Amino acid sequence: MRESGSSPRRQFRPGQMVRDFRAKTVPRERTALAIWFWEIDRLLLALIIILIAIGLVAVAAASPVAAIDRSTSDVSVDPLIYFYRQLLWVGLGVPVMLGVSMLPKEQARRFAVIAAVIFFFCLLFVPLLGENVNGAKRWIHLPGMRFQPSEFLKPVYVVAMAWLLSLRERDSSLPMMALTGFITGVIAILLMRQPDFGQTVIFCACWGALLLLAGASARLIALLGAGAVGLLVAVYLFYENGRQRINDFLGIGTRLDTGPDQTDLAHRTITHGGFTGVGPGGGQAKFRLPEAHTDYIFSVIGEEFGLIACIAIALVYLAIVMRVLLRLLDEDNLFIILASAGLTIQFGLQAIINMGVNAQIFPSKGMTLPFISYGGSSMLALCIGVGLLLAFTRRNPYMDGKPRATKWSGR
Repeated sequence: MRESGSSPRRQFRPGQMVRDFRAKTVPRERTALAIWFWEIDRLLLALIIILIAIGLVAVAAASPVAAIDRSTSDVSVDPLIYFYRQLLWVGLGVPVMLGVSMLPKEQARRFAVIAAVIFFFCLLFVPLLGENVNGAKRWIHLPGMRFQPSEFLKPVYVVAMAWLLSLRERDSSLPMMALTGFITGVIAILLMRQPDFGQTVIFCACWGALLLLAGASARLIALLGAGAVGLLVAVYLFYENGRQRINDFLGIGTRLDTGPDQTDLAHRTITHGGFTGVGPGGGQAKFRLPEAHTDYIFSVIGEEFGLIACIAIALVYLAIVMRVLLRLLDEDNLFIILASAGLTIQFGLQAIINMGVNAQIFPSKGMTLPFISYGGSSMLALCIGVGLLLAFTRRNPYMDGKPRATKWSGR
C-alpha cells in the first residue's frame, strides 16, 4: 500500500523516453529550412565550402597566366578576369547545390534520372552543334551560352545507373547490368568521337564500381577488367592523340628539339616553390604552363603556396570521401548506397587523376580539379552532383533512433 503523500511510480517506457528527448532537443520551428539544417551533413557541406574557397584563391593566382595567353597586341585582357568569372559561377552554383540538397530523396532521384536523359541527348548532338576547342569538339555552342554536356551528364549518370541497378533488388531477373553496360558503351563511343579519353575513363570506372557494389560476380568483374585492358591497348594503337600523350609521358620517340611536355612543365612548376611556396603572386614557372587556370591549377598552387598546401588539399578530398563512406556504413537502402558511393567515387577519381597528372604520375588527361579549377560547366555540374550527394545522405538524427528503441523495447 502506497504511503500518503508519496508520488506514484512512473512506468519506464523506452519509446516515450525517445519522444521526450526529441521534444527537448528538436527545435519547435518546423519550416523546411529548419528541417534541412538538422538533416544535412554539415561537416560534408563545410568541406565542400572550404574547397570552393581554396579554388577562388587558386584561380586568382592562375588568372594572370590565362589572361596573358589570351591577350593580343590590340586587346589586353584583365589579369583577374577569370577570377571575376569564377566568382560568378560560384554565385550561381552554390544556390543550385543548396537547392538540390533540399529535395526529398525520391524527388532528387527523379530529377537526376530526367536530367540524365536530357544531357544524354545533348551529348548525341555534340557532333552537330559542337564547337571545336583545342582540337576537340566537346562543347555545344548556343546563342548566348556554351556548355559541355559530358560534365553535366557525369553526376546524373551515376544516379540513373544506381537506380537501374537497385531495381534488381526487387526482381533479380531484370537484365539491368546488361542495360547499364549498353548505355555506358554508347556514352563511351560518343565521348571518344569528341575525343575525350579522360571522361570516358571516369564513366567506365564509375560503372564498374557500381557493378561491384551491386553484387556482380567475381567472374564478371574479371572479364570487365580484362576488357578494360584490351580497350586501353586499342586506344594506344588507334587513338593518335592518346598515343602521343603516352609516348611523351614515357619519353618514347621524342625529339631533342621538342622541349618538355605538359606534364614535365607541371612537375617543374609544382616543385619550384618547395614546401612553403614562393608566395601569392610570386610564381614565375606558372607562366610556362598551358591552361594554368584549369588542368594545371594544382601546379600553380604548389609553386605559390608550397607542397604543404597541395598535401592539405589532397587531405580535404580524402576527408570528403571518407566522410561519405563512413556515413553509408549503417545505410540499408541499396539505391542510396549505390548513388552516394558512385558520386563519391566519381568525385575522388577525378581529383586523383588531376593531381596525378600535375605530379607527373599519369599522362596528360585534360581534366579539371573539382571545385578548384576554373570553369562554368565544371562548377555547375559539380554543384549539382554534390547537391544530390547531400540530399541522399540527409538523415534525421532523432527519427533514426526511434525504430531502434522500439525494437529494443519489444525484446
